[in-house]
Amino acid sequence: MEKMLEVNIQKKLKEFDLNVDFELKKGCLGILGPSGCGKSMTLKSIAGIENPDNGVVNLITDKENIYFDSDKKINLKPQKRNVGYLFQNYALFPNMTVEENVASGLSKNYDEKIVSEMIKRFRLEGLEKRYPRQLSGGQQQRVALARILAYGPDVLLLDEPFSAMDTFLKEQLRLELVNLLKDFDGFSILVTHDRDEVFQFCDELLILDKGKIIAKGNTHEIFENPKKVQVARLTGCKNISKIEIIDENHVKSLDWGITLKVSEKISQNITHIGIRAHNFSPAKKEEINVIDTENSTKFEKPFEWEVTLTNGLWWKCDKQIHEHEFVIPKYLKIDPKDIILLEE
Repeated sequence: MEKMLEVNIQKKLKEFDLNVDFELKKGCLGILGPSGCGKSMTLKSIAGIENPDNGVVNLITDKENIYFDSDKKINLKPQKRNVGYLFQNYALFPNMTVEENVASGLSKNYDEKIVSEMIKRFRLEGLEKRYPRQLSGGQQQRVALARILAYGPDVLLLDEPFSAMDTFLKEQLRLELVNLLKDFDGFSILVTHDRDEVFQFCDELLILDKGKIIAKGNTHEIFENPKKVQVARLTGCKNISKIEIIDENHVKSLDWGITLKVSEKISQNITHIGIRAHNFSPAKKEEINVIDTENSTKFEKPFEWEVTLTNGLWWKCDKQIHEHEFVIPKYLKIDPKDIILLEE
């Protein structure tokens, strides 16, 4: 029997109806979307913290483990589902020490070796007798992960795990979590509104908007070809314009006032184009898809220059931290293959 997590749930919410349907067969699934789009509600429904109105949550390993089935009137309590949930605030018990927190999900007659192994694995040696208030944010997250993994969950749910951290700590813990997920034998789902996190962690990706899936598939493929305007925006495409189709390989940008050649044949349902801000390069006037940069403005950041053209296009150009002089080229170009065709 193929291992799989099957989720097909519907729930009426105040702002919209949540309707999520996917199968996870391996690796880590990312759920990306703006705040309030139904990401956390999806996780809570899998964990049993919230109840869907209809649907199925089913874990298939060597046998079928039905967590929820509205037709069969099955709804396992959270403690009966072998699911580990990492909350945004880690939800550690404030009156328990580190080792007590790690052991809190185990049965009463647990093997103490499990706790000591988790303490060692998550580099918590020397902190065993401390309380959560005496720990840094990174240490608290490691305790929370150690507590979850101590009881060997089949499913690991990560709800915005880095949202409350500073940049330096975030980078350290991202690397730790990448390695942890590689070794994790179960299913994992990461909820985030950060496209960098989802690109780094997740093999598969769902993009949610107002409770509905607007994109589903391989993470890299969705970033490369988002297909829809809202998906392009959520994956970080800064330059998006409405278009008028001139012929099957040329479009006029209605927002930027330029005509561009594209590499793909344009179908009639294409309404917009997108250009990633890093995809421009210096050009000569006679080349294809050339844009005049006269009267552009530049803004220096530590590792890149941000250039805004007079027509509103935005270019990001990499730099070294010690390079403080930058002359904007007279012309920029965009390769036809780097122009993303989008539907509304």
